[in-house]
Amino acid sequence: EVQLVESGGGLVQAGGSLRLSCAVSGFTFNDHAIGWFRQAPGKEREAVSCLSNTGYEASIYYADSVKGRFTISRDNTKNTVYLQMNSLKPEDTAVYYCASRPSPVAVTTFTDYAYWGQGTQVTVSS
Repeated sequence: EVQLVESGGGLVQAGGSLRLSCAVSGFTFNDHAIGWFRQAPGKEREAVSCLSNTGYEASIYYADSVKGRFTISRDNTKNTVYLQMNSLKPEDTAVYYCASRPSPVAVTTFTDYAYWGQGTQVTVSS
């Protein structure tokens, strides 16, 4: 059974930091690209950061709104993907999801991801 479990969300003041984790199981981690997405109330789900398999044309995508503040990484020994979020802003408030697709190449279209975690709430107060 494929599972993605996010953790690390919470309430933080503007300018603060959080690190989200996504522990995956049920598939060969190296065969999947991983993406972090977020969805705020009344808005569409958007790609925040996506990471291709490190052994296949490793590439990283960051949304313009988070470049320079967020960092995605993966630990293949722990089957875990992280999203380090620094200098958080109130507009970063959303439910954050990790997702995987059975391809080495990450894309930003959320409909191309087959597996999703349950989401974790991130709230940034001003």
